Amino acid sequence: MKRVFGLLLLICGLVAAGSFFGSDVSAGSPQTRPRNTQAVAPSPTPTPTPTQRPTGAPPKLGEPPPVPKLKPTPTPTPPEVLDPDSIVRVNTDLVQLHVRVIDRNNKPINDVPESAFHVFEDGQPQPIENFSREEVPISYGLAVDTSGSLRSQLQSVIDAGKTIINSNKAGDETFLVRFISSDKIETVQDFTSNKEALMDGLDSFYVEGGQTAVIDAVYLSAEHVSEYKNGDDRRRRALIVITDGEDRNSFYKQEQLFARLREEDVQIFVIGFINELDKDAGLIRKSPREKAVALINKLATETGGRAFFPDSIADLPQIASEIIRDLRTQYVIAYNPTNKTQDGSYRAIKVTVDQPTNGDKRIALTRTGRLARREGPGGNTPKPPSVRLPASNVGPKKP
Repeated sequence: MKRVFGLLLLICGLVAAGSFFGSDVSAGSPQTRPRNTQAVAPSPTPTPTPTQRPTGAPPKLGEPPPVPKLKPTPTPTPPEVLDPDSIVRVNTDLVQLHVRVIDRNNKPINDVPESAFHVFEDGQPQPIENFSREEVPISYGLAVDTSGSLRSQLQSVIDAGKTIINSNKAGDETFLVRFISSDKIETVQDFTSNKEALMDGLDSFYVEGGQTAVIDAVYLSAEHVSEYKNGDDRRRRALIVITDGEDRNSFYKQEQLFARLREEDVQIFVIGFINELDKDAGLIRKSPREKAVALINKLATETGGRAFFPDSIADLPQIASEIIRDLRTQYVIAYNPTNKTQDGSYRAIKVTVDQPTNGDKRIALTRTGRLARREGPGGNTPKPPSVRLPASNVGPKKP
């Protein structure tokens, strides 16, 4: 009996324990830790850093401000009506000269008064009508010999060209020419003030084989500079030529070139790489180097420009700086020639400048002459060689 009573007590105890723990433990459940039922907040969208490109519509430029209201322009006074029987005379005979004044060390002198200048034509003094030393816009060409003889110097030549172009000021314009033979005188970039376009043009230069036509390249390039018009007659006009000076097969002869240059007011600056030319001369001929030096010096002297003969490519930055200086520091003189005969003859020109009592000697440099106009139609002129002026694009760069 006692045994049965004890067994009942044990069963009652187990039932009571199950009621007490049933709310916390589920029978047969493998879960050993309570589940977190709290909601988790979503992570915020990260802000793009400056190196990330945000998606969506691109930004837009704000609207411009309203156009300001201008005061009404007063009605201009009507021009004076000329008598139809009256004669209006315009002096078209004036000859314009660009004059450099230097000392013995080839340094420019910029403070010479008008009264110190004297102009002579065929030895006769000429009346000076206009005088100026103001800085005027420059229109110039840069013509580069890209034949095989300049292969090793080409990159330095391009760098020197960039130095010159980087000095351009407001209103200046430049055009680029690369030349080899008579049928390969190419305008890489026509006249522009856009420095980026000019730099790209220089970078497109490449060396190519052919019989160099220096005379033809100068003839056509100087003609293009002379004929270029931009509404400003006061423009200074110049041509910078980089070559070894050895002309092998030009259409024009030297006499024709210099006759043409006398009709144009274009100063020519030449950088001559002559060191690689043959120095040996025959019994009845000059050496290639002597002929090249003579041609380069004559181009500069006849046009009032300047010739440079670098010993190495290291001289190019200094030469570029001197060309820039020479283009900027010049006097402009216009004289009225006393000889009015229109016979197409050559007239020698000389400009002198008074010497200071105490100071360096002054040397005036300008073109050496001009061709007088000829009455009636001129003579026949030779047909120029084939040339592309201008060419908008250059072919692919060659190695």
